Amino acid sequence: MMKPHFARKLLLPFLFVIVLSGAICEAPAQAPVTKTVSSAPARSAELAALESSIQAVLSRPEYRRGQIGFKAVSAKDGRVIFEHNPEKYFMPASNMKNFTVAAALEKLTPDFRFVTSIYSREAARDGTIAGPLRIYGRGDVSLSYTTHSGDYFKGIDRVADAIIAAGVKKIEGDIIGDETYFSGSPLPTGWEWDDLQFYYGAEVSALPVNDNVVALTVRPGPVGYSCSAQMTPVNLVVRVVNSCITVAAGSPRTLRIHKKLDQNIIEISGELPVGNEGYSGSVAVSRPAEMFVSLLKQRLQEKGVEVTGRTYAMNDKARIPTDIAFELAKVESPPLSQIAAMTMKPSQNMYTETLLWTLGEEVGRKMPQANGNRSRTSSELGIMAVRDFMKQAGAADDSFMQYDGSGLSRHNLVSPDSVIAIYDYMGKRSKFSQAWRESLTIGGVDGTLRNRFKGTRGEGNVRGKTGTINQVSALSGYLTTTGGEDVIFSALVNGIPETRTRVALIDELVMMLVNFNGRVAD
Repeated sequence: MMKPHFARKLLLPFLFVIVLSGAICEAPAQAPVTKTVSSAPARSAELAALESSIQAVLSRPEYRRGQIGFKAVSAKDGRVIFEHNPEKYFMPASNMKNFTVAAALEKLTPDFRFVTSIYSREAARDGTIAGPLRIYGRGDVSLSYTTHSGDYFKGIDRVADAIIAAGVKKIEGDIIGDETYFSGSPLPTGWEWDDLQFYYGAEVSALPVNDNVVALTVRPGPVGYSCSAQMTPVNLVVRVVNSCITVAAGSPRTLRIHKKLDQNIIEISGELPVGNEGYSGSVAVSRPAEMFVSLLKQRLQEKGVEVTGRTYAMNDKARIPTDIAFELAKVESPPLSQIAAMTMKPSQNMYTETLLWTLGEEVGRKMPQANGNRSRTSSELGIMAVRDFMKQAGAADDSFMQYDGSGLSRHNLVSPDSVIAIYDYMGKRSKFSQAWRESLTIGGVDGTLRNRFKGTRGEGNVRGKTGTINQVSALSGYLTTTGGEDVIFSALVNGIPETRTRVALIDELVMMLVNFNGRVAD
């Protein structure tokens, strides 16, 4: 997922700073490898010309310091059209989501649903629950404003309404947010500290709500007065401290927005000139399960349910209350097929991590390799399940290294070969090909490709997954050439500083395939 450049200007300085000058994947000592399969039949003049044209693009001097991996094959028979460094490792950015989401669809099936259970000690008596309610989450990311037309309360209302439908009018006890379904740190391996206050760095939780963020708007007021600051939804967990002052039009803008690590305090400082657009964006919440149960209590009370106790959350380090085990009600998510599209098209990091952790609990923990070891985290077990899927897809075991589900970690390394294996398997051999294809973003139409390939033969044709972090861009997927041939491709670019340059290179390579009018497969 792209890190917004404007956010970097607005939100510095941070409490913690990490210098990443050495974080880029180094180029191999040997020269890049460009080849075709030697056992393939003699190449047509058209294919030879295409190969020559692609090689000329890759040889441009402006790309000499970067590392480029590119592979294209026939979707029909796997014949290699072109490959450049197909076995080399590259940081994939959000192309890592291909691995996680494909494995989730294959291992969990598109019909899988995430269930949130509401437990009590017993059923309501005369409308009253004697004792606490335990809200046991299993990672339902659909309890969010993004799936409810921007309404920050409709997701949590589904849980509140289920409780009311069970006949509850009074709760004589606490409301406990139980996120023990997942184990491990809520922040995946390799995530950078300066990402963690933004929406794309939101924590993982078994009880997610509203993408685990709050919306924040800051606008100038009258000169000399405080800037206006509005948080949505207003809640008792996240606190805003606003010391930003409005200054005269034309004055320098020095607005700073900072959220302390592991604290739900958003500090707004600096100055905003009159007429300035201010800030509108999302800020990640620490311990989102606390916000979940706080909002739930608020909505229950607004709907007429009396709640006498407090709210709090418990994670995998807490003792599970075994006496609160009567399932009073439950809420189910839409099917995984829909959540996969909600994840892939906008490149939603937290959703992908949730899928990885769910794979860990539903699949990885049951694998023989887990050996019943309860110390393994949900993420570790999820990566184990992904690796099992990749073996099923025919990828070499050493063709990728996975550290998170979404690709925000700069520790991930993948080869073009490994990505091609996913698209080949999911496109032809998987029973769930349709759900997979429908999850992908479409060039010029939706998701992260909505503004690319417009007005070209790639519009409505190129279908796949993008990836962008600092100095990394990627695009892998499917396309149909002008000659009517179906092609699988993967482009991974590291170490070229300008995002526009990387994206332009990838789009040029893809359009060369789209515009090809010769034969690819027999």
